[in-house]
Amino acid sequence: MRGMWYALAAYVIWGCFPLYFRLLVGIDAMEILSYRVVFAFLLAFVLLVMMKQLGGFGRLLRNRRVLLWSFLASILISTNWYVFIWAVAEHRVLETSLGYFITPLVSLLIGRLVLKEQINSWQWSAGGVAALAILFELIAMGGIPWVSLALALSFGCYGLVRKLQPVESLLGLGLETLWVLPIATLVIGNGIIDGGDSHSLWQYTLLFSSGVVTAVPLLLFASSLRRINLVVAGFIMYVNPMIQFVIAIWVLNEAVPMQRYVTFGLVWVAMVLFVIGLVTKARQLKRHKKNSLAESLPIAPPL
Repeated sequence: MRGMWYALAAYVIWGCFPLYFRLLVGIDAMEILSYRVVFAFLLAFVLLVMMKQLGGFGRLLRNRRVLLWSFLASILISTNWYVFIWAVAEHRVLETSLGYFITPLVSLLIGRLVLKEQINSWQWSAGGVAALAILFELIAMGGIPWVSLALALSFGCYGLVRKLQPVESLLGLGLETLWVLPIATLVIGNGIIDGGDSHSLWQYTLLFSSGVVTAVPLLLFASSLRRINLVVAGFIMYVNPMIQFVIAIWVLNEAVPMQRYVTFGLVWVAMVLFVIGLVTKARQLKRHKKNSLAESLPIAPPL
């Protein structure tokens, strides 16, 4: 039960991110990203020291394979963060919501094509309906929903990298932010030199706090994965884009073309099919384990 609450808390925080980063509108997205990277790294470093994991972090730094994979992960997650921050500033939260609705389906496709994971008919149907939604968006809106696709593809590929080279969440956060730390530091330094004290105390507080805002849901999510199964995690993950959808329409008052309701309708159908597929797969796995256990039980000797 605790794992479910951890996952729910993580996704609620992620879902409310548009409200947080909307408070920083007027500040360049790259500068916001740089503060987020610097303070996320500092927080990760402090936690590693407190949890006595600095030695493990040092060993990872000497592992060439881990470093190469973490570099790729750093590029992907930094891209995801930047696109999201930019989209919020540009009043395109609805598109970020669509992106995170599509993300699990992208992960499903990547898992099938790259990892050769088995996909049942429900999951294939979910992927087909999601592809239809993107095609409809392309035709109806006259352009590729690149913000949505950039978020979905970057996070889906990030998940693949973390699966191919699994690293504990806190260590991973430290490595991934370390790679872009020099660039982030230069961006912040250049902004201070050029702009002086151009930001208010409130804005600086939000910028400094962005590291905590980044790390907390990530650590909650990592803790939840050790306690809940895939079906529960697959269902709860949709809390994030649903909250963003509500915020975009009823809080930030973003305009919604009628065609986009069709797009979201198709994506929500895909979401339902995706969850049904997860439940079906989990039941099949449970049945298989039960049958395997029954077959492995010793046969009683004749009396």
